[in-house]
Amino acid sequence: MKVVLAYSGGLDTSTILVLLKKKYNADVITVTVDVGQEDELRDVEERAYQLGASKHYTVDTKDVFVEEYIYSAIKANALYEGKYPLGTALARPLIAKKVAEIAIAEGADAVAHGCTGKGNDQIRFDVTLKAYLKPDIKIIAPVRELKLTRSENIKILTEYGFKVPESHKKYSIDENIWSRSIEGGELDDPYREPSEEVFSWTVSPEKAPDKPLYLDIEFEKGVPTKVNGVRLYGAKLIKLLNTDIGSHGYGRIDLIESRVIGLKSREVYEAPAALALIEAHQDLERMVLTPRELRFKRLVDEMWCDLVYQGLWIDPMMEHLNSVIDSINRFVSGTVRIKVYKGSLRIVGRTSPYSLYSQELIDYNRGWYPSDAEARGFITAHSFYALTAHKVRDKN
Repeated sequence: MKVVLAYSGGLDTSTILVLLKKKYNADVITVTVDVGQEDELRDVEERAYQLGASKHYTVDTKDVFVEEYIYSAIKANALYEGKYPLGTALARPLIAKKVAEIAIAEGADAVAHGCTGKGNDQIRFDVTLKAYLKPDIKIIAPVRELKLTRSENIKILTEYGFKVPESHKKYSIDENIWSRSIEGGELDDPYREPSEEVFSWTVSPEKAPDKPLYLDIEFEKGVPTKVNGVRLYGAKLIKLLNTDIGSHGYGRIDLIESRVIGLKSREVYEAPAALALIEAHQDLERMVLTPRELRFKRLVDEMWCDLVYQGLWIDPMMEHLNSVIDSINRFVSGTVRIKVYKGSLRIVGRTSPYSLYSQELIDYNRGWYPSDAEARGFITAHSFYALTAHKVRDKN
């Protein structure tokens, strides 16, 4: 049996590689999709061959990830349940699609992944794989099927002489250019504050520099293009912001999250660039969009987030939502100034050629001012239906 394994190099997929090779005598081809997980990519190919892979692919998709997934997330202000910027959820359909393409090219009998039966990723992988694989290629999920625990995985790998990194013994970690996810271990206690060893991208706010960081972020049609006047290509811009903003202690997320299958989980993330860019983008939208456009877009954004989180990137509804989001973002161009200081971020300035803000109109001391008659007429027309309903229903 020839199996193509979506291989991260972590605990679960390393265990699967050993089991497929040793117990099932499978010909295992490993595929690692590079979505900006720099630490996890170190020695990943060497590790795959050491554990028995017959062939390994490392596929660089950072540019695709940024241009086709992250840019869309920024334009959709993608924060699941108001906090999580969907880093892992965005990357999974891209990873699954690339794995499916290699499985078809290699004439594989099956595709394997390391998802558990409790998490969201099993949905994201299975749905996307079903969309792109040929019907005769099976999907197997050994961790889910065998109900393997983390301690069992560690034991299996140790028996076969594989040294498990200390961080992976304690936590389940997923990383890409958009976010770093940490769960498990001490974090399963929702009342316990995460220790500093959990974090890698952000310094403790208490240890952040005393001098605030100011950044001017320029957007063109909803897409970030410049930082402090310097044009940067997508991945470079995001890496710069992750480093600079994270060094000032901003970008940590700690929330109780509603998983797709109904469980509540305690999730800890680091996402300095993602949080900063979405905050800046939202602020620019408030300046250039009409009130009704803003209200409508909030509904669209929420539906977009839910589909991505639920693993439904291939849902036809995504095409319609993206069309609306792209159309509205035609006018989301301009510059937003952010101030980062000891774990906090504030928007302190913004400008846009499409700004609907008029200093002359809003100034109480000059310019246009409605007459008393105009004001009374507007108030009457605006509130007529509400006052009528109040009077009628107040009788009961």
